[in-house]
Amino acid sequence: MIKRNSFVFFLVLLSVEVAFTQSRNNDSERPLRLFMIGNSFSQNASKYLPELSKEGGHALVIGRAEIGGSSLQRHWDHAEASEQNPDDPKGKPYGGKSLKTLLAERTWDVVTIQQASILSGDVETYRPYARKLYEYVKKLQPNATVVFHETWAYRTDSKDFSRITQGDSAKNAQQMWEHLRAAYHTIADELSIPIIPNGDAFWRINSSSKWAYKADNQFDPRQATSPSLPDQTHSLHVGYWWNKDKLAFDSHHANAAGCYLGGLVWYSFLFGESPVKLTYRPAEVDAAFARQLKKTAWKTVKNEKKKYRYVVSH
Repeated sequence: MIKRNSFVFFLVLLSVEVAFTQSRNNDSERPLRLFMIGNSFSQNASKYLPELSKEGGHALVIGRAEIGGSSLQRHWDHAEASEQNPDDPKGKPYGGKSLKTLLAERTWDVVTIQQASILSGDVETYRPYARKLYEYVKKLQPNATVVFHETWAYRTDSKDFSRITQGDSAKNAQQMWEHLRAAYHTIADELSIPIIPNGDAFWRINSSSKWAYKADNQFDPRQATSPSLPDQTHSLHVGYWWNKDKLAFDSHHANAAGCYLGGLVWYSFLFGESPVKLTYRPAEVDAAFARQLKKTAWKTVKNEKKKYRYVVSH
């Protein structure tokens, strides 16, 4: 466990909490303005956040600078290209706009950054790009709270752990989670920023004896014919699906349940309140599993707050 309970760190995060809370209280009619610098994982995790926020009575505006599979380095490289030459197409990858342009469109309360999942367990891939992005955001949005969005490990039956390279030698989902968690927390320590613990929430479910997805060993993908699929009960990842007449497999991205859990974690973190009372759930998620996901999201965020004494609240 990486410890970060120094008095200085506590004061920094406490000042962030107080300043942000006072700002929200002084302008209670104004929506929370959230900006995400990310990729498909931030899209997954925030898919249902608007519905959850609306039911909870919290107005929310979301801005996005997202590129599929993008790493911290790639986002920074685009920002740097824009700074060097505002007309360089490389600096405008977000629908023809630069990160600077998108950040300048309004005042943002919270800005999130995250690493690409394939690099998430290698702390050296975060440096120096996380700090460069952090400083860039704070220069353009000095009053924004910059937050790390912790991504999640791949599904336990993923074939892609061997593709995780560089400084991460994860051989399975548990190792991938352990390594990415350590990396996110190490860099968060260096920047004194909080973490949205989605990766931890995913692992709470994926390591549960009752609620974890268990691979269907009776299913042979080599012999499968449409529309036959394995039992994927309680999976948080897309898993097997039919793309027309071809069987596809996605062990990385979140399915409806995973997107729902992601949104519940974001809700708990941003508004500092339990989502257990909320009734919204995607049709694909059964009621019993939805209840467990709500409890898990809140417990995970509470543990993060208890250990590190921060929260961005409404």
